[in-house]
Amino acid sequence: GREYEEPYDSLVLAPGAAPVRPPLPGIDLPGIFALRSIPDSRHIREWIDAKKATRAVIVGGGFIGLEMTENLVHRGLSVTLIEKLPQVMAVLDPEMVTTVHCGLRQAGVDLRLGEGVAEFRQLDDGRLGVASDAGALYEADMVILAIGVRPETALARQAGLEIGARGGIRTDEHMRTDDPHIWAVGDAVEVRDTVTGEWTLIPLAGPANRQGRIAADNIFGRPSRFRGVQGTAVCGLFDLVIACTGASERTLQRIGMPYEKVYLHPGHHVGYYPGATPIDMKLLYAPDDGRILGAQAVGAEGVDKRID
Repeated sequence: GREYEEPYDSLVLAPGAAPVRPPLPGIDLPGIFALRSIPDSRHIREWIDAKKATRAVIVGGGFIGLEMTENLVHRGLSVTLIEKLPQVMAVLDPEMVTTVHCGLRQAGVDLRLGEGVAEFRQLDDGRLGVASDAGALYEADMVILAIGVRPETALARQAGLEIGARGGIRTDEHMRTDDPHIWAVGDAVEVRDTVTGEWTLIPLAGPANRQGRIAADNIFGRPSRFRGVQGTAVCGLFDLVIACTGASERTLQRIGMPYEKVYLHPGHHVGYYPGATPIDMKLLYAPDDGRILGAQAVGAEGVDKRID
């Protein structure tokens, strides 16, 4: 509670990213949560227990939305998942998430694709109502907003630091900003995609950890470099594992990069040993030299190791 000045030789900004809360009617009603921190998860659990919640609506089908869906289903809640895009997990190409959609529905999730949220309402019985732009109204005891995150750059902007076109703090390969005494790391910074060369935002723990170490190295005189990211990610969902690395076909088409693709459906272990389950794989590669541009996989077992 005290305001004071602290001198520094080197300053590291690591403010992270904040959940997106669009200015929709009723978005500040009690029972509407976003998940960023451990206290957030504690508040969600306390609400479930206090309200004896039985039904939840989750807005957004990315990593956080899917992981919250699984956890709430395991807690015995009925879950409606609303996603504005025609698919969940937008980092994957559309044909690769068919199995994911089936898995969600088999787990009892009411999956609503191609619907956005228009407003939130307080219903007469005290429950929440989530009105979609398709004209539907979903009743719930609680709502989880998992629409995405945006970099926390308020302090960096006030300090006059360069902000990139994607809205993140711009740094060099040593994680130094355009102020020679200030570094920035984590979800707040823009990073180079090693496949496409584009600036992008990758709010993942692995790159953030590495960036922090690289910033520390450089502050203490060791010239470490951050080579960029390839967007490797993995997510468990009920009995499935979903993983990807590198560029998607959608991204390669957008930037006009030549590519070829192959689909594979191997068993997760050799066929002569019983119990093998299939893995759906998609591999994208450069036609001139065979360089791998991206890979995606969905299955029950062995998915994470294939993408590794």
